[in-house]
Amino acid sequence: MSQVTLTVNGKEMSADAEGRTLLSQFLRENLGMTGTHVGCDTSQCGACVVHVDGVAVKSCTMLAQEADGAAVSTIEGQAADDGTLNTLQQAFQDHHGLQCGFCTPGMIMSAADLLKTNPKPTETEVRHHLEGNICRCTGYHNIVKAIMAASGQIMAASGQDVSGIAAE
Repeated sequence: MSQVTLTVNGKEMSADAEGRTLLSQFLRENLGMTGTHVGCDTSQCGACVVHVDGVAVKSCTMLAQEADGAAVSTIEGQAADDGTLNTLQQAFQDHHGLQCGFCTPGMIMSAADLLKTNPKPTETEVRHHLEGNICRCTGYHNIVKAIMAASGQIMAASGQDVSGIAAE
């Protein structure tokens, strides 16, 4: 066992971990960040996507000790401190981009990664970027619609103009 220290959503956190402990397991079990879901443990589903030093990674493919000293962003860090949803999260809610919600944290973290580098993606680019994320409930249409709305390219379900609003 060795101590692993991460800056998670802006807060430094430490805990002991065995060398074989996956980052997903460490976040959930050692740090209590249960928003990061584990669906497959084989890097197939994308439910465990987090950002490590600004890069989207499937946390079931990385050892906790490999992330020692890194800045990690999880789904818990996406909303404002008062719990207000960010633009992307709100778009998922407004456009019904979730059903059971199991894949949603990974979808949002993957989408946030896309919008950071490509703030106005095409529908094809969104679909391509989500290829590593599996959803068994939605059929992806509303997920894509939500991401397009968060990029300001379609109207919000409420009718509110979202043009010019970038994902946070």
